[in-house]
Amino acid sequence: MRTRTALPAVLLAAATATTGCSSDSEPAASNKTTPAATKTTSAPTPSQSTPAAPRAIGQTLTFTGDDGVTFDVTVMGYEQDVAKNSVSADEEFDTNGYVWAAVDIRACLKKGKAGVTRYPWALAYADGARIEPSSVTYDDFPRPEYPYEAEMKAGECVRGKTVFPVPGDQRPERILYTADSLPETAEWAVPKE
Repeated sequence: MRTRTALPAVLLAAATATTGCSSDSEPAASNKTTPAATKTTSAPTPSQSTPAAPRAIGQTLTFTGDDGVTFDVTVMGYEQDVAKNSVSADEEFDTNGYVWAAVDIRACLKKGKAGVTRYPWALAYADGARIEPSSVTYDDFPRPEYPYEAEMKAGECVRGKTVFPVPGDQRPERILYTADSLPETAEWAVPKE
């Protein structure tokens, strides 16, 4: 069975219904640049803050938004080439060489009342490409699925897998969480295999 979701309606609903885990439709751009011919040994100045290293899979991010809502968010795993019996990613999105990949996510609301959605999540590749979650789902996608959107109260957790159409011959470098309530994008490193 195939379920299609009207992505613009879901994004609009998610943006208005969520506080702790909402996102712009476009992930924040990375500001990592390294001049090829220049090497420096001096420490960065305060205006040249060094980006934090990506978290390891399983490491939890705890944050409190401006509204006082506190979340724990953890990427529990990444798996590529899932859902081999469904419509292929190539068929669904008119691509060539794409497969389905899944990110296992857990979010726990520690304080306040807020919502979660899958749309602040993205995959980042070495060449700068960013891939957003699939707007479709099939019966053989990994279960449980992370919600398109869900309201939560303090003490509740949600866990599930979000599926992405990805190039089959590449792995992403990082899993990004781009919620508006974060001061900067949170990142988890994707293991090589």
